[in-house]
Amino acid sequence: MTQTEDEFGEELADFVRRVGELRTARARPVGEQLTVLDAALFELQHVAEQLWPRYEQILAAAVAPSPVERQERQLLKALFQRLPLPVALVDRETVVRRLNFAATGLTGVRAGYATGRPLAALLTPGDRAAFRSQAAAVARGEGDRGLTVHLQQRPEEPLLATLTALRPPDEPQPAVLVVFQAGSARGSAAAPPPPEVPDLAESTRHAELMDTVDLMASTLLQLAPGERGAVLAGAARVLCGRFADWIVADLVDGGLRRAVALGPPDPAAAPLLHAVAGQDPASCPLVLEAARAGNGVLQVQPEDIEGFGHDPSGAPVLARAEVSSLMCVPLGAPGPVTGVLTLFRTGSARPFSMAEGQAMDVMSRHVALAMRRPAPGHDFDDPTDSAPCRAVDPPEESCASAAPAVPPPSASSARPASPESSQRSSDPRPPRPRPGRPRLPASTAEGDRRADPAGPGPADGCSSA
Repeated sequence: MTQTEDEFGEELADFVRRVGELRTARARPVGEQLTVLDAALFELQHVAEQLWPRYEQILAAAVAPSPVERQERQLLKALFQRLPLPVALVDRETVVRRLNFAATGLTGVRAGYATGRPLAALLTPGDRAAFRSQAAAVARGEGDRGLTVHLQQRPEEPLLATLTALRPPDEPQPAVLVVFQAGSARGSAAAPPPPEVPDLAESTRHAELMDTVDLMASTLLQLAPGERGAVLAGAARVLCGRFADWIVADLVDGGLRRAVALGPPDPAAAPLLHAVAGQDPASCPLVLEAARAGNGVLQVQPEDIEGFGHDPSGAPVLARAEVSSLMCVPLGAPGPVTGVLTLFRTGSARPFSMAEGQAMDVMSRHVALAMRRPAPGHDFDDPTDSAPCRAVDPPEESCASAAPAVPPPSASSARPASPESSQRSSDPRPPRPRPGRPRLPASTAEGDRRADPAGPGPADGCSSA
């Protein structure tokens, strides 16, 4: 094989020398260039028929492993797959190249799906940057590293990730071998999980969420129909402070128009609040996508800080407001989009959860239906009802009173007493109380009638611009 390679090298060197001579022959007269052209064609034919097939043979013989090497590779592959510890092979960008069976069970992601995708995407947002940085350092040859990470599916369980450099055969770039173990970098083993008990904090958050949904429904019912801007402003006031730190509402009426911008009452946030209020919604990719396609977005630690546009100085709004999580919800189900609500939580506030996203989806449908309520004297155009319907108004006397009329005493005295009633009157036992409908005090009903038609104001002192 070595002799064949040496002969091929000599022939290749002779070919290069002959090509150089043909280049110098271009300066000959035109009549003599045909001979040079024929010689060049012969050289090309020699390369195509002789040199190139021999080169492929030599390359195939060099790449093909021996039976012993092939058996060793199969053994190492089986050992990698059957390791009891979760192991992943990634590159310097944490893109997955291999996952063993234990890592598949730990992450809940199939190996075929994970291959080609970054392993950092399976971690919680707070661990992604550190994991990428440590993997890049290991790939550069700066030594092994270890850090504590958390999976998105089980953020309460810390995992110790050990990273070491590995150079696969026949590959120019080194890879990174990641081994996961239960516990953290400061503790060798994780404590046994405590018995499950009812989560009081989760129950409290669920109750607050239901209160917000109920307050939203009652506020929308109190607003006058036909005023889309008032409906959108009332919904924003309900959500600000109770559900999010920032509320931005945009109307879709032929184009996008900024209707309401509510933010924290801190004077330091006032300039940004005024800048957001005067911003063109068409310059916000998140709002534009929600208005055009009707796609809602829930992001935790948004990676695209330019998703909500820029302020007049050119700084991204999401970065300047220190947004930690956001929701952009279209107001259109069912039917066309009539508006877009964007909600921010900033700083160390708890990020939006999937349950809160579902509740916001319900409230967005309520707001969209309230915005479609026609003003008095206009027909209601329901996009979900294509069949003609007939409206029947109830008689006026049915709304005059909320309880049935009580007959006068004379009517009851004129009716003859039945034996059963006589028996009840002669019974010395006290009469049993009969169930009845409780009646509200007059002051409570009067207070409900005097409720503000615009609904409650923003909670926690939210300011508006």
